[in-house]
Amino acid sequence: MSSPPRPHPLARSSNVDRASRFFSTAWERGWIMHPPIDAAGLWAMAEEAASDGDERGPRTEEDVADFRIRLESLTRSLQDDAKLSPLGHAFAHGQLWRAVRQRLELGALWSRDPEILVTDIQPPIIVVGQMRSGTTRIHRLLAADPAHAATRFCDSWNPVPRSPDTRPLWSALTLMCARTLDPWIDSIHPMGVTRPDEELGWLACALDHCAYEAQWRIPSYTAFSEARDPAPVYREFARILRTDAHFHGNASKRRVLKVPQFAEDLGTLLQQFPDAAVVMTRRCQDDTATSSASLVANQMTIQSDDVDLDWIHAETRRKIELRRSRVEQALDGFEGPLAIVDFDALGADWEAEIDRVYEALGLVLSTEAIEAMREEQNRAAESSHSAHSAQLRAFAQQNHPGFQAEASR
Repeated sequence: MSSPPRPHPLARSSNVDRASRFFSTAWERGWIMHPPIDAAGLWAMAEEAASDGDERGPRTEEDVADFRIRLESLTRSLQDDAKLSPLGHAFAHGQLWRAVRQRLELGALWSRDPEILVTDIQPPIIVVGQMRSGTTRIHRLLAADPAHAATRFCDSWNPVPRSPDTRPLWSALTLMCARTLDPWIDSIHPMGVTRPDEELGWLACALDHCAYEAQWRIPSYTAFSEARDPAPVYREFARILRTDAHFHGNASKRRVLKVPQFAEDLGTLLQQFPDAAVVMTRRCQDDTATSSASLVANQMTIQSDDVDLDWIHAETRRKIELRRSRVEQALDGFEGPLAIVDFDALGADWEAEIDRVYEALGLVLSTEAIEAMREEQNRAAESSHSAHSAQLRAFAQQNHPGFQAEASR
């Protein structure tokens, strides 16, 4: 699978501009409704298909209040800070409407079937690391082990179980649209409908800032969320995890969990799963920063006509330092199983690195696991992900600020 040349960090396909013009014209001429991105408007639309009372379910008053406060703050920041294009406005509406609707649907599900939330799950394996530090690679290798369970991409972004399960179909349509708008998306983060993927959608469902700050410039919401106790978010995360394990019948397997945001909230996450094992990735900070900035630039330019690349680089480095310090705090005194994975070592000899990780965690590395991991490595080698390194080197050669460190690679 090949990726076309990416001529600039803020390059975007012509399909993005076409889609943005369509929405602008359609709203002006009244062909379709101009969708709300304010909290009241989003609640009103979501409640057309579900009752407001569905939200409560098993959630505490604190958890209910947290979601509503977050939605108010996020939508304010979107309107005040983000400078969304018409396409960006449509995307923002769609994502937040989905989060509110899923909120109501999950509450209704748990009210009907409260036994879901007492599903007994095994201690998870939590992959922790900066964005672009090799977390996806180690996550998918560990997830390939038949002794482990992982979250499907389609279930991350659609956490409400269906019967029949149409989530793979809807996710396939979503990915098709995403690739039409963004031809470089798989070179940055290769995805597959039922492939193991991070639980980013579960955090987005609880309105954590991580999924949204990678798409929109929303500094006031980022600051608000970073300073706020994330415990309600991770209580919701734990409920969704038990729901997913109950639906798939894999609660007896250790789930491999991974979202870069875990580095920011590791202390709170470990409170939810005190028996968890931790796998932490490390990579050169300059490499991590340039790769992260490239990802954020790619996402933001799709949804805004006013993107500041210098701001992205500065914000990326700020986030790296914040997450580094919070991981150190969380691991200070941590006595559970811990393995450290070096990005370059994983690339040079992944089998040796995996063997070391399993030994550190006290796990048995079976023949079946190694064979499955080799298949995963072969699949990864055939993807377009390697094109991202070439993109970064090209940006450096073109003297784009923030990418010069790649010039010597």
